[in-house]
Amino acid sequence: MKPSTQLIHSIPVDELTGAISVPIYQTSTFVQESPGINKGFEFSRANNPTRKVLEDLITSLEEGYAGFGFASGMAAIDAVLKLLKSGDEIMAVEDTYGGIFSIFNHMFERFGIKVNFVDMSDTDKVLEKITAKTRIIWLESPTNPTLKISDIKSISKIARQHNILLVVDNTFSTPLLQKPIPWAQIS
Repeated sequence: MKPSTQLIHSIPVDELTGAISVPIYQTSTFVQESPGINKGFEFSRANNPTRKVLEDLITSLEEGYAGFGFASGMAAIDAVLKLLKSGDEIMAVEDTYGGIFSIFNHMFERFGIKVNFVDMSDTDKVLEKITAKTRIIWLESPTNPTLKISDIKSISKIARQHNILLVVDNTFSTPLLQKPIPWAQIS
């Protein structure tokens, strides 16, 4: 199926009402039989039926294992970067989005996390810049703002060979243009 057809057929019918459109649940709290015994939802800030449908649909379209919805891209970026600890290093694409550049250089360096900026359109440069402390390769393809393209498949293989997490910011792409998750699963 085409991604648009797959998306339409993946939208679940609301079990409670039979609505074809997923309702927007605006409640902050859900009823529980007792603490921790619920229908999968306790508080909207932790999980929400509307957000869960969105996460599941995007996971399916991107052919991923799980999806997580955030209020902004910067919130998602912050969550991923909290996997790191002092002394770790990030290899980041050199012409990254300005917000990421700022967070890398002004916030995470205070926590002892070093960032090495690399032209990732050249996979040889990626290989030569890996250190024993590299924990994440941070990639955008296409990049923001210059739209440089990197070889996600090749960089994924490099990351896997060195046991490094690969993060692909896919802001400027769509499932119609590229699917980094299946590419990253290629051995």
